[in-house]
Amino acid sequence: MPSSTVENYVKQMYLLEQELQPDLVPMGRMAASLGITPGTATTMVKALAESGLADYEPRSGVRLTEGGRRLALHVLRRHRLVEAFLVKTLGLDWSEVHEEAEQLEHVISDKVLERIDVYLNRPRRDPHGDPIPDGRGRIDEAREPTLNDCSLSSPWVVVRIHDQEPEFLQFVERIGLTPGGRVEVCSRDRIADAVTFRNHHAKEISVSTAVAAKIAVAAPPNDVDTQGGTK
Repeated sequence: MPSSTVENYVKQMYLLEQELQPDLVPMGRMAASLGITPGTATTMVKALAESGLADYEPRSGVRLTEGGRRLALHVLRRHRLVEAFLVKTLGLDWSEVHEEAEQLEHVISDKVLERIDVYLNRPRRDPHGDPIPDGRGRIDEAREPTLNDCSLSSPWVVVRIHDQEPEFLQFVERIGLTPGGRVEVCSRDRIADAVTFRNHHAKEISVSTAVAAKIAVAAPPNDVDTQGGTK
């Protein structure tokens, strides 16, 4: 049974790989994302390489092996299903469940996880819109456009928030950018570093391009799943 430290490393490595693909994950980036020193990260990554979970290239970076990827997706499945359970069943706020799930993802059994999955009607996304791997480790990591690059004056639906910080989640909730909400980008001003959009209340709001880059959207088909459940 992998330790919680090993699980945290492979999960973070997977997330960084999705962001940087197809490049290797630099050790400095790995260390910064985990809040540790590069030396500590390198020591652990070498141990992961010795156990067959990662391929480490000195002075270049690291990537997961197929075995490491399977483990990372299993941890992500536990994390995201727990988040969905905490919000939909226990009524916790979506801005506080990430930290709770960080603890629970290491102790919940596969049997309980499967019961949670069935109870929630096998959701495809967690409360933040992140895709949930299925029991076989399959995951939909299709790249969705963001408010920075979707077409102007067209209807879109928010499907994913690329930031789990409570303050950010509370902010986007206040301005009507939660998953499932309709949105239309009115204009972009690169000089002012601003994106102006109309939320589902038809209110026009401007945000920075840094904020807009964290809001993923999709065309609004009738069967889009944005709240961690199927229709």
